[in-house]
Amino acid sequence: MRIGDAAAAVGATPRALRFYEQCGLLPPPRRTVSGQRDYSSDELAVLRVIRQLLALGLTVHDLHRIADRLPRLAASPAQNCGSTKFGAPAPGIVGSTVVEQRIAALEAEISRLTLLRDALKAGLAGEPAVDAPRAHGGRDAVGPGRRGRAGAGGARRIEGHAG
Repeated sequence: MRIGDAAAAVGATPRALRFYEQCGLLPPPRRTVSGQRDYSSDELAVLRVIRQLLALGLTVHDLHRIADRLPRLAASPAQNCGSTKFGAPAPGIVGSTVVEQRIAALEAEISRLTLLRDALKAGLAGEPAVDAPRAHGGRDAVGPGRRGRAGAGGARRIEGHAG
């Protein structure tokens, strides 16, 4: 199956499939005589697993750490992440470490966003300002080295912000 059809079959774009290949999540598919990528049903199954795991909140970096196990997961979806309980049988194909680390990162982000929400609510209620967490790990959301929606070249000016 050619790249456009394969991408449509898994709910992605051809660019995404090339990206997964470039990141090492998917081995290069065989090529037709004319040099076009030709995806097999096994590769489509791996692509579906990649899309499902990304939809669950795992990152491309997380998946890169388990890329060698993705074909096994595609072939045997019942053996998924494994248990995080002490004394449980061996972890599944993905492994609980990757999943537990992603859960910890999500919990930290939820805490940060909760503090930010509470600070915004306090501001709306006219309460004294509290130190809210800064976006992106303490950096300004838009600043040197970061692109805002204003364009590719520089930081956009935020009302009331002298940056």
